[in-house]
Amino acid sequence: MFQLDSKMGRHIKTTFATFLFLNACSNTHAAVLQKRLSIPLSDSSKVPLLISRQADEPGPQTSGLPIGWTYSGCVQDNVVSAEAANVNILTLPYKVFDNNNNTPAACIAQCQKFGYNAAGLEYGSQCFCGDIQNLLVASSPSVSTNPTAPDHYTYSTPPATYPDSECNAPCTGATQYYCGSGNRLTMYTYTATAPLYKWGMPTGADAGQYSLLIGGLIVPLITSQAVTGKVTFLEKAGTGAANATGAYELDLTQIDDFSAAWRQMNRPTSDVFCSGGVTMPDKVGRQLNVGGWTGESNYGIRIYWPDGSAGVKGTNQWVEDTQNLQLQVPRWYPSAMMMANGSVLVMGGEIGQNAAEQPTLEILPPTGVPTTGTSSGYSNTTKYLDFLDRTAPFNLYPYMTVVPSGILVVYYNEARIIDEVNFGTIKTLPNLPGAVNDPTGGRSYQLQGAVVSLPQYAPFTDPLGVLACGGSTQNGGAAIDNCVSAYPEADNPTWTIERMPSRRVMPSMAGLPDGTYVILGGGQHGVAGFGLAGAPNYNAVLYDPSQPVNQRMSIMANTSVARMYHSEAITLLDGRVMVSGSDPSGQFPSPADNFPEEYRVEVFTPPYLLKGLPRPSLVVENKDWTYDASITFTTSATGAVRVSLLGSVSSTHGVAMGQRTMFPAVTCAGGTCTVTAPPNAHVCPPGWYMFFVLDGPTPSVGQFVRIGGDPAGLGNWPKLPGFDLPGI
Repeated sequence: MFQLDSKMGRHIKTTFATFLFLNACSNTHAAVLQKRLSIPLSDSSKVPLLISRQADEPGPQTSGLPIGWTYSGCVQDNVVSAEAANVNILTLPYKVFDNNNNTPAACIAQCQKFGYNAAGLEYGSQCFCGDIQNLLVASSPSVSTNPTAPDHYTYSTPPATYPDSECNAPCTGATQYYCGSGNRLTMYTYTATAPLYKWGMPTGADAGQYSLLIGGLIVPLITSQAVTGKVTFLEKAGTGAANATGAYELDLTQIDDFSAAWRQMNRPTSDVFCSGGVTMPDKVGRQLNVGGWTGESNYGIRIYWPDGSAGVKGTNQWVEDTQNLQLQVPRWYPSAMMMANGSVLVMGGEIGQNAAEQPTLEILPPTGVPTTGTSSGYSNTTKYLDFLDRTAPFNLYPYMTVVPSGILVVYYNEARIIDEVNFGTIKTLPNLPGAVNDPTGGRSYQLQGAVVSLPQYAPFTDPLGVLACGGSTQNGGAAIDNCVSAYPEADNPTWTIERMPSRRVMPSMAGLPDGTYVILGGGQHGVAGFGLAGAPNYNAVLYDPSQPVNQRMSIMANTSVARMYHSEAITLLDGRVMVSGSDPSGQFPSPADNFPEEYRVEVFTPPYLLKGLPRPSLVVENKDWTYDASITFTTSATGAVRVSLLGSVSSTHGVAMGQRTMFPAVTCAGGTCTVTAPPNAHVCPPGWYMFFVLDGPTPSVGQFVRIGGDPAGLGNWPKLPGFDLPGI
């Protein structure tokens, strides 16, 4: 495995064992494994151990096993680590259950369901899951959040193998068979021709590249690319130096001139700490930020009108009125979404710092009767949501997206579709699978994973898919190493589980113009929050939904920068992914025993920009589209032309508010093409989208277009002194 240096752009050797164990053994490792266990080497997921015994003797089950599985011997468990004599490493890292019904078949079934090719049984009653590579390389991330401590433990010596007679505890659910013994695993491995999973292992340009974009002035918790092309950064009050304002704008055209690139903006009146945001569909693409930390910040509504141009700094600032423009109820960790009718939906959060749940939603602009008796100036029209009340506190920053039948909400380990008018539940989905060893694992804050919608294709008649990756568990903070996907509006939706190459909590996920997704950052142990996660995940993963299930992920380039709590990633108009932030301790300056506050801004460059292929040009005059309209543009693309639309994103805490990926129909005659805009607001909610043309794999530089207008009249809101209004 290689690590990509973020400054030099070159591959350098790394010894991250967490990645090694999950991939094909090297020739040296494979030879050792063959010598120790007498196994064939044709595939790292097919490792049968050929052991024979008399059929009438008690012992391990060797026949009648689930298809593709083979008994593979008696193996040591609880191996002393090389880093600390008091730390013992589980040979197979996941203890799945300990019960009175343990059988090889039951243990194998659970392991295979979550994509593991090795199952082990111990003490008669215990089941463990992992990979055959764990016989050589440990999978044991440290629980420490101290960067000077080991982030992974390794074996002092590899697990030993023993005679079958030393695994002699009867299986609690099938006493005619043996299921290990004390510190001994009865091991089974998957030996079928087709592996359970297949991860791509690209090298060179095919692996993408991390690089330093620019040094920073801010440790952001929210980033968004404005319709002007500039990127806005917001941080919680008190994060950085005393002279910082917590609000900055970056001009990507001026990257080589630090002072010209950065604009320091005025500090927002209230604290944006753990707020939510969207780009509004008004004609200038104003950015909206809602909620925040404690007191008046909980009720915060902040608006920024992007201005300036390439090389010319803007002058506009974030504007708020903490007395006359407020949310109806306090919200810390809320989500925001553009509805099909053009209103802003705000959902969830907490009532101040680590306080009670706020299990409600509300709409902006407010829809109640004007009154002087409430914080918002309107009668209370919030809607109580029992499912948020019931699943507190692990449902903060719920994922929301518009679907034809209403609004899809993913929170904790649940998902449902609610009506867009009365917000009652229309359909409840099966629970999202969690970790192999913990069904209560979750995908939203504080067990933070990342959730996105999958690509939609013209004529937009297929149901919308949703993808959730990573997360963590309540019991011990074991980070989740899988993605799950479903099509919620299908007749009988089910969740498909796919193994990720490594554990990941607090990841970010960004949709790319070619319909793939890059998963970045986070840790491999713990939960979201200050000082609550460790073992940084330096590795990027590319997810391609066009490939077969369990063959969609590729292990891409690494960075050397830890991106932990309060990190984020957004796709830029130039097709790269900007990666920023990390505030693991919440303290300034960073304590010596914590990962640092991270000012550096990186970009991950996908392979499509590293192949040396020319980028197609894109010229589109009409940037205000109505639904189903035919829009003409010109391009230099000469191959198989496609076009894509990516929703304008506000990224925080693994939630890409506004994210959507669409591929409309396009026809070309020479260099003149016509794209048909999406048909309606339930396919494409009104708002701003990045428009790309692709020539084969290579995207153009994108341009922002507005689709669907401003049906709720946000351009005339709020009518208060201090707020400039763009109108309709």
